[in-house]
Formats: sequence, C-alpha cells, structure tokens
Amino acid sequence: MERRRAREAALQALFGIDLGHTRPELAVRHALEVSELGEPSAAFVEQLVRGVLAHREEIDARIQRFSPEWSLERMANVDRNVLRLAVFEILHLPDMPPSVSINEAVELAKKYGDKDSSRFVNGILGQVARELAAGREGTEPE
Repeated sequence: MERRRAREAALQALFGIDLGHTRPELAVRHALEVSELGEPSAAFVEQLVRGVLAHREEIDARIQRFSPEWSLERMANVDRNVLRLAVFEILHLPDMPPSVSINEAVELAKKYGDKDSSRFVNGILGQVARELAAGREGTEPE
C-alpha cells in the first residue's frame, strides 16, 4: 500500500511538471509534503520522477509506438503520466515484476483517469511488457 501511495505522489509531481507549472524538485517536494510518506517511500518517489524525466524520450517513443491513433499530446495528462511511470518501471526497474507495474498503473488510471483510462493504460502496457519479454527471451542462449 505504501508503494501505491508513492506512485500517487510521483504521478502528482509528474502531472505538475507536465503542465509546466513547477520545476521537478519543487513538484517532488510538494507531492511528498502532501502525501506524508516516510523515507523509503520518499526515495521511491524521487527515483520514479527522476527516472521518468531522465528516460522520457525513450519512454514516450515506446508509448507512441503502441498508441498510433493517439499522439502523446492528445492523451489526457493523467493517462500520459500513468503510462510514463509504468513504462519506466517495466524498462528500468528489473526487480519490479511488469505485472505489478501494470496492475498499479491500472489502479491509478481507475482512480484519477476517466472511465476508459484503465482499459487504455492496460492495453498499451500489456504490449510494452510483451515486447520486452519477447526481446529478453530472444537474447537468451539456447
């Protein structure tokens, strides 16, 4: 449950950053103050936000590849940033099972998105995870 709250705080920070209302360090600080998370979770929030920002070009390209009908600019801010969080986790946090990242993203989309957000998020993330799994399987020695 603490990780879910950390993801919510990271989403809040990314939402503010994406709208251009605040600098990343201020967005993270504000999200942590509002969420009242303890230190291990606060570190996870920072890891998520910094990771998304550092890998945003790669993450956005991956999202766009699996959403050809919807440009990132047309996506709802919530959906776009829920996807960014989860894709970052799937690609760059190998200790986090993709199924956990996907489930958490779907729950965030249900809570903060519109009625179709969870299905949209689940569909894109499922494709990202399948592609990654196929790539990993393809690189294993026979």
